Amino acid sequence: MLDSGHPFDAIYLDFSKAFDTVPHQRLLNKLKAYGIVGDTYDCIRTFLTRRTHQVVVNSGLSSWLEVLSGIPQGSILGPILFILFINDLPDVVRSKAHVFADDTKVYRKVLTDQDYIELQADLTTLVKWSKKWQMKFNADKCKVLHLGHRNRKSVYKMCRVANKSSRKGPRSICR
Repeated sequence: MLDSGHPFDAIYLDFSKAFDTVPHQRLLNKLKAYGIVGDTYDCIRTFLTRRTHQVVVNSGLSSWLEVLSGIPQGSILGPILFILFINDLPDVVRSKAHVFADDTKVYRKVLTDQDYIELQADLTTLVKWSKKWQMKFNADKCKVLHLGHRNRKSVYKMCRVANKSSRKGPRSICR
């Protein structure tokens, strides 16, 4: 887009504690929807469920509690399960979207008011998606980057707060 001389806005999103907050039952439902069934599904379900944890503070010990969310890290399967969980995110927006681990980039050319409106609508859709799938965006890491000559530097809203003005670097868009 820059090479063709068009201004565009890129919005960088980051999930808060991404691997720790993936709800097991919702992930398992998505796996079934992808056609992962039988022994493979059972193996993954066993990998995720029936886990418990206990907290020790000084000499005090909590009760054992079942772990209902989070993908175990340090495994080969963990990142694959996370990608499968958020794999549909680019499908819910009309702008271009790229996902890399827990980082997401949504961008589009912004030549007209309609371009801005569509990118803003995509942000609203992403917030709805995040609520549906119980994945919060990390407010401190959500940024908008305005690029190109004659960029309108539109103000986007996400999580009910507009992006902050700053001449240095990307702007925060979510608080």
